[in-house]
Amino acid sequence: MPPCHPLSSRGFCQYPILIPRRLAEGALHIFFTTGRCLLGVWLLGGIIAMAQAADISASAKAVRQLEEWLRQPREKRPALAQATFGRTPLTRPDAQRAQSLLWEDHAAWIRATRAAEMEAKVLELNGLKMRFEMVSFGPTNPPPPGGRSLFIAMHGGGGAPPAVNDSQWKNQIRLAQAYAPKEGIYLAPRAPTDTWDLWHQAHMDRFLVRLIENLIVLGPVNPDRIYLMGYSAGGDGVYQVAPRMADRFAAAAMMAGHPNEASPLGLRNLPFILQVGALDAAYKRNQVAEEWGRKLAALHQADPEGYVHKVVLHAGKGHWMDLADRQAIPWMEQFHRQPWPQRVVWRQDDVTHEQFYWLALPAGTARVNQEVHVQRQENIIDILQVKDVGRLLIRLNDAMLNLDAPVTVQQRSRRLFHGVVPRTLETLAQTLQERGDPRLVFSAEITIALPTAD
Repeated sequence: MPPCHPLSSRGFCQYPILIPRRLAEGALHIFFTTGRCLLGVWLLGGIIAMAQAADISASAKAVRQLEEWLRQPREKRPALAQATFGRTPLTRPDAQRAQSLLWEDHAAWIRATRAAEMEAKVLELNGLKMRFEMVSFGPTNPPPPGGRSLFIAMHGGGGAPPAVNDSQWKNQIRLAQAYAPKEGIYLAPRAPTDTWDLWHQAHMDRFLVRLIENLIVLGPVNPDRIYLMGYSAGGDGVYQVAPRMADRFAAAAMMAGHPNEASPLGLRNLPFILQVGALDAAYKRNQVAEEWGRKLAALHQADPEGYVHKVVLHAGKGHWMDLADRQAIPWMEQFHRQPWPQRVVWRQDDVTHEQFYWLALPAGTARVNQEVHVQRQENIIDILQVKDVGRLLIRLNDAMLNLDAPVTVQQRSRRLFHGVVPRTLETLAQTLQERGDPRLVFSAEITIALPTAD
């Protein structure tokens, strides 16, 4: 609730500013021109009550209309963006109710359309297939509060005949018993291709997103306890995928891989452990791991609340570390994902994304090497750095800040936006559809125009 403001010198009446501005100005005009404090206060109080009741009534009506909309078959539902009730400002309780209704509908759709592919252990997207195997650890019935942990483990191999990559996949499945997480699902996918970059082509992000969407519902998996790991070529994939999909994971573990052109900037909120044999000189994996360690240390020093990391070069070990790398599992298990971190550093890789944590780009505007650094403190959002981004979408929810009070967006103390941002069904539905993740659903959105260069 925003602060109240006294409307008389005696201070015997205070009302929260939750009414349309024109109504408030009209009431204040009556208040000051009549010279009768009590009459002005009475009139203002009545107008405020009517305005608030209308807002609450409209919000409740929008939720009832949402319930009617959800009762229709999916293929017959009009787009919420085209419906007036989709843009009606919602109260906080109604936004929470609407999010629950939308999530229940989404989960029912996942169960109806995705259960078969999970049972078959094969995902198919755009003509590519990704097989996978799962090994379960710890109690399953009932699952832990919030859902089970998920460890996605990517195998080695690469540019080799399919039989070689098949054997590497089977080896990654066997490693489940050696890695042995305390609890959760260990999932080893078989890469859809047999190329050298089998784990960091653009289609891999789409496969991982689909796996995560499915297992949040069907696992059920805790969306804040999803971990990414990989060995050799799988480690190459972790170097690449973790920074560009950092908002999906609680921690990541790279074993015996090479980053190629990847940047660590996106790891600001993703704990990252690197392990390489000290004698693993092929492609200079050992030297590159040390270099990344220095980069992460420098980033952490400049930003002490970010870039949590651990780098281990195992003495006397070559490419195969004799399972010394299994320390990655308990190290990762101590972390939960931060879905709405105070600070976000977003750098686009050669595989681009249109959403990252609570930031997004308008459709079709994501480009390689774009960069945005943003920080929020209570209801003030500072854009610290931007590169090659013309328009930025800032997504908000009630867990992040007070949506009943004005929000300020500024860049170098220059105000770019100031005002109350409405919660709407349209934004709730859109962000749920984009992410399929109940913790990355947002009820409010601000569009900010930015200079294209910092």
